[in-house]
Amino acid sequence: MPASSLSCQAVVVDMLDSLLLEPGHRVLELGTGCGWNAALLSWRTGPHRTVSVETDPELARTARRALERAGAAVAVEAADGTGGWPPGALYDRMIATYAVERIPWAWVAQTRPGGRIVAPWGHLGHVALTVAEDGQSAAGWVQGLAQFMPARGTEAAEPDFLQVRGRGESDDERPFLRDLAPLSDDAHLRFALRVALPDLCITVAADEDGLNAWIHDGAASWAVLSAVGDGKTIADQGGPRRLADELETAWDAWLQEGCPDLYDYGMTVTDGGATQYMWAHDPVTGPRWPIV
Repeated sequence: MPASSLSCQAVVVDMLDSLLLEPGHRVLELGTGCGWNAALLSWRTGPHRTVSVETDPELARTARRALERAGAAVAVEAADGTGGWPPGALYDRMIATYAVERIPWAWVAQTRPGGRIVAPWGHLGHVALTVAEDGQSAAGWVQGLAQFMPARGTEAAEPDFLQVRGRGESDDERPFLRDLAPLSDDAHLRFALRVALPDLCITVAADEDGLNAWIHDGAASWAVLSAVGDGKTIADQGGPRRLADELETAWDAWLQEGCPDLYDYGMTVTDGGATQYMWAHDPVTGPRWPIV
């Protein structure tokens, strides 16, 4: 389900547009939910062309009944979407309605060469991958913003900033000599930082002295960028990593690349899913970042 900061219907329509769906296509949807999206897929492709997989059996039954009442000829299967749905393969199109960090290889293997896979990635954007003609890889561009929940069973609670920092004093304090406004307002910068530093959680908020940021890695390292008035900011850091330094390095790299926007990024999946990486500008010659 999309986060409230983005319109659910607008995001779904954007993702459906990214599918390049045509009448007659065979489609696999991963994450049936209430069945609304499956009904749209069926309306576009025609009857008996869409399979939708839902991991929650009760939700699958509810969606199946709703689709039947609506006259949508969709096969709803109760299963783990990570494995796709082999009995219906190969598919022309595949779409996930939940966010993943890595694309399951089953999705690539069950999509025909030249077919398209659309999925939210990393809780921040969605990608559209085209399967190569030899079926041994898939690659494509980021299509837009999309904040979706992760697959059921993977929503383990992450430590918050206070839990990571604990009560210890900072190990390093220094001036932070850049404006924090882009960290709050520039979605393209935040996407670039998500690509380069995927384990960092960054929260930005303002007080009477200016913008502040709290950063942690979910493990043992943290940083605070504190506004102290007169346009000045102080960085405090603790733990084995220096997260304020890492943030600046990634930010500078983005600037040196010409401030690519999120549409300049893409993803490649190959080697049976073992090798997955994000890239900017060009999948072969551009900079790349492994997805671990």
